[in-house]
Amino acid sequence: MSSSSSPASLPGDPPGGRRAVAVWSIGVAVYFVAVIFRTSLGVAGLDAADRFHVGASALSTFSILQLLVYAGMQIPVGLLVDRLGTKKVLAIGAVLFTAGQLGFAFSPSYGTALASRALLGCGDAMTFISVLRLGTRWFPARRGPLVAQLAGLAGMAGNLVSTLVLARLLHGVGWTAAFAGSALAGAVVLVLLVLFLKDHPEGHEPEPLPHLGAAYVRRQIAAAWREPGTRLGLWVHFTTQFPAMVFLLLWGLPFLVEAQGLSRADAGELLTLVVVSNMAVGLVYGQIVARHHAARLPLALGTVAATSVMWAVTLAYPGGRVPMWLLVVLCLVLGACGPASMIGFDFARPANPAERQGTASGITNMGGFVASMTTLFAIGVLLDATGDDYRIAFSAVFVLQALGVSQILRLRKRAARRERERLVASRVETVHVPA
Repeated sequence: MSSSSSPASLPGDPPGGRRAVAVWSIGVAVYFVAVIFRTSLGVAGLDAADRFHVGASALSTFSILQLLVYAGMQIPVGLLVDRLGTKKVLAIGAVLFTAGQLGFAFSPSYGTALASRALLGCGDAMTFISVLRLGTRWFPARRGPLVAQLAGLAGMAGNLVSTLVLARLLHGVGWTAAFAGSALAGAVVLVLLVLFLKDHPEGHEPEPLPHLGAAYVRRQIAAAWREPGTRLGLWVHFTTQFPAMVFLLLWGLPFLVEAQGLSRADAGELLTLVVVSNMAVGLVYGQIVARHHAARLPLALGTVAATSVMWAVTLAYPGGRVPMWLLVVLCLVLGACGPASMIGFDFARPANPAERQGTASGITNMGGFVASMTTLFAIGVLLDATGDDYRIAFSAVFVLQALGVSQILRLRKRAARRERERLVASRVETVHVPA
């Protein structure tokens, strides 16, 4: 926004290098497994409805509760990361999401399955913010956008594993064996992070924060929220992420099978296409934003516009049954939603100092998950109310997109002005740093 170039290196920037990649990769592996567990319900939605004898609204409650816990945990997790460091928070998260996945495997009833998904959501909530913080501690600031996009790319790889591998396991070995077997991956990454992960490179220890209890919490949240860049990041994340998240997490498979008459195999291939598109677009967006910060807002708003147009064309198609080529284009466009949501962090990151990165990232990350949770619930309710009319149900997407775009347009100039001020201040500090 404020400049077409990537941010300059700052005094005290971490060096990066191979060791940084190795340590950061362990954190990314934890996030990768968390996403597999998070999205496992997306390929098991119809099976879950049969197993627990529930309808659309009750089925959506699984994902809504999981996302409610996830979104509600973002600010507390950000504060915990700023206070305790990455390693401790990631370890707690890995224990919780592994226990949740294991509990879901053996749940005998709808109630216990709900509790397991809530536990999983709690652990999952601790992963991504920690990985973002790990990136800022181990890599120079100029690498921030690309590192964040690569972390998101790893998450989509987890989604791909869920779509391809877990779906086959589910129909090959059954519910309990598939979910319990996948839980072993959580134990593996927990061991890796305990043995090898470090919060920061030697010589780059953060300044110790005084323990101020509630006063510290209020100060961190208030300071992060006052920055227009943090709020703009939240609304960018809110507006861009949820269309693909809702599609992959729960409602894509039922829409393709029940409304479009596709086989589960064909529907699974289209869900896979969303993930593959996400990974490809993520690499492109990461390179563009790293080199040209002015491209952030056009990329985000362009993705929202493309998504809105494709959903409008799909839902308004005469006769209700959409040709395969149009579904393919829809899924390709939905693949851009995840990378576009990562741009939100590229507004929040330069707006906040290092000691507030976890809190600011937590606020930003709430956006897309609140939007996803709201849309999951709205679609489930509308499907039950309209006798499974997917055209009406998926129209909820447009309402949340309109709300998000209005807030982005309201905040964009304030955030740009404040970012310019911070950039000028950092350059002045750089000039006065003794050689």
